[in-house]
Parts: sequence; C-alpha cells; structure tokens
Amino acid sequence: MKKEIRIFFTALMFFTRIPCPKWTDHSEEYLNKSSKYFPFVGIIVGSISALVYWLFQWILPAEIAIILAMIASILTTGAFHEDGFADVCDGFGGGWTKEKILLIMKDSRLGTYGVVGIGLLLLLKWSALTHLPTNVLVMTLISGHAISRLNAISLIYTDQYARDDDTSKSRPLATKMSAAELAFAVVFGLAPLALFANVYILLTLLPLLFVRWYFSGYFKKWIGGYTGDCLGAVQQISEVVFYLSLLVIFKYLG
Repeated sequence: MKKEIRIFFTALMFFTRIPCPKWTDHSEEYLNKSSKYFPFVGIIVGSISALVYWLFQWILPAEIAIILAMIASILTTGAFHEDGFADVCDGFGGGWTKEKILLIMKDSRLGTYGVVGIGLLLLLKWSALTHLPTNVLVMTLISGHAISRLNAISLIYTDQYARDDDTSKSRPLATKMSAAELAFAVVFGLAPLALFANVYILLTLLPLLFVRWYFSGYFKKWIGGYTGDCLGAVQQISEVVFYLSLLVIFKYLG
C-alpha cells in the first residue's frame, strides 16, 4: 500500500503542480509505474476546474466562468499537455523526417504552427463548453479530463517510444504498461461517465477510439511511435473531441 501511495504521488507531482509530500521524488522506478494513475490525476484536475466553474457561475456569466475553469486546469498542470500539443504542431508542421520532427519538438521555442494550433485548440475547447447545457458542465469537465488522459496513456500499452536517447523528460514513462495497469487506468478513465446517468454518453467512445487509432498510425508513420509531446497532443485533442461529441449527443439524442 505504501508503495502504491508513493507511485500515486509521483504521478501527481509529474503531471501537475499540486504540492506533494517531500518524500516524493522523480524515482524512475515509481515514474515507470505511475502511468496507470494518469486518468485518476485527470479526475483531480477536472474536479478543480469544475469547482472553479461552479463557484464563479453564481456571480459571473457562464462564458467567463468557463474561461476561469480552463485557466484553473492550465495552472494546475502547468500547461503540461498544452505544451505537448503545441510542440507536436511545430514538429509535424515543420519537419519532414523523423530526425527533424524530433529535433523541432525538443526545441523549447514556440513556432508559428504551435501558436496557431494552441490558439485554435483553446478557442474550440471554450466554444464547445459554452454551447453545452450548463447543468452538465461540472460532470463534463471531470469526465473530459479523465477520459482524454486514458486515451493518451493507452498508447504506452500498444506503441513504441520514438526517441532513441534518454534526454526526454517523459522517457521514464516510455515503458510498456501491463494489462492490469491498463485495466486500472480504464476504470478511472471511464468511471466519471456514470455522472451523466445517460447511456448515450457511451457513444463518445467511438470518436475517441478513432482519434486514438488515427494518431497512433500517424505517429508511427512519421517517427516510429510516440513521445511525451505526442501523448500531450492526444490528450488535448481527445478532450476537445469529447466535448464536441457531447454537443452532438445532447443536440440530437438528448
């Protein structure tokens, strides 16, 4: 039990800016096993975001409360996944070989593709949330952060890590997950969907599986697998696709 607690706090420290006990460190052994907690960390991040929305929607317009909720999630994670998405936009937008793509993604500077990509992504995310029924936004934020992280982390189970060196900060995560660890992640990734009490919500899994399938093949084609930035990009895209899927469901199925 103590070991699992330490693994959880390692995941929390790696994926968020939430203060953790001093005895939590970047032990590669625990970081290797922390991937299964990614969706659970998503529940925590989503809950913080949802709480901020719920508090501010009483005194501010819903559109502004949603922006504040988005800011809360970004501050909680340190824009960890948004940065990965922007790097992927730059890398795959400006590189035509594996070596060039990986080199660009490793560059800390943000390019035109990254700026445009992250700007449009955040705008699309905000627009989708503002058009959802306000009575489902709390559960939407919690579920979206959890299930999108499940979609991203599942690539570790099936795909290979693309970099040949150990310089990436996400390299310790690039180990195969066991079936049991994946099942653990699936439980926490899907559990928040029960908050909707609507069987049609399960239809969101179809576009999410498509996102996973498409980007898994895309990354394999160009760089032979995934990187930490690729996981961040899949998380961000999956989160937006989940929100858009909910829009379709509530519009046509109720």
